[in-house]
Amino acid sequence: MHPPRILLGVNIDHIATLRQARGTRYPDPVQAALVAEEGGADGITVHLREDRRHIQPRDVRILAEVLNTRMNLEMAVTEEMLSLAEEVRPAHVCLVPEKREELTTEGGLDIVGGFEAIADACQRLTAAGCDVSLFIDPDVEQIEAAQRAGAPTIELHTGAYAEARPGSDAANAEYHRLTTAATHAISLGLVVNAGHGLHYHNVEAIAALPGVNELNIGHAIIARSLFVGLKEAVQEMKRLIIAGQEAGLMAALDAHDHDHEDHSEHVHNGCCGH
Repeated sequence: MHPPRILLGVNIDHIATLRQARGTRYPDPVQAALVAEEGGADGITVHLREDRRHIQPRDVRILAEVLNTRMNLEMAVTEEMLSLAEEVRPAHVCLVPEKREELTTEGGLDIVGGFEAIADACQRLTAAGCDVSLFIDPDVEQIEAAQRAGAPTIELHTGAYAEARPGSDAANAEYHRLTTAATHAISLGLVVNAGHGLHYHNVEAIAALPGVNELNIGHAIIARSLFVGLKEAVQEMKRLIIAGQEAGLMAALDAHDHDHEDHSEHVHNGCCGH
């Protein structure tokens, strides 16, 4: 059976960032979400931060009513955010770490260190009908803690890979970490998403990771939209991630065939030796 097509979640936070810079009613992130859907977005991601620097609670409530796909609400593990999610009941909630002074999310959740609070949040959100994802670094210990906490999905933090110089030893090491993490998570029965720092020049390799379900991308798409329009920017990214997934599947198939040939040759040689 052919694996499901990789999905694209489009983060529209930076549309709201531009609106909040002047305190106007425009540009409207809700309008942006609908255009992104027209371009092929499989879901819309928004991060409601505690300091309300971009997305506002009103945006979340309207999006929950008008989206044709689904909303992925990124949020910190706080009582305020949990209560809002229980009220709005988005299809997906991704729990993320949050520091007010950071420009963007700087790392994954420490599930091991904050296990009880995170496990409780997973239980509450699941009871509200939300599919829960935990945003984590590609670390085996954190992946296993995510499973124990009751989250069916993880989102691997790709920031370290994205920030490394392309083709460098550091980039190769980070890609190996991501590959190992994705493979291990899938073996545990987890759904694997990925995101952070992805753009038009590095996304295909991440889309090729084994079994990755969805990529969440925002800044690069919104930046590209300044030059080609949002619908086209989403379409371009969608084409790239599908091409990346197909390349990954072909590479896996080639590796499987090569391993099978090696095994057959080994068996044949063993028979001849008797």
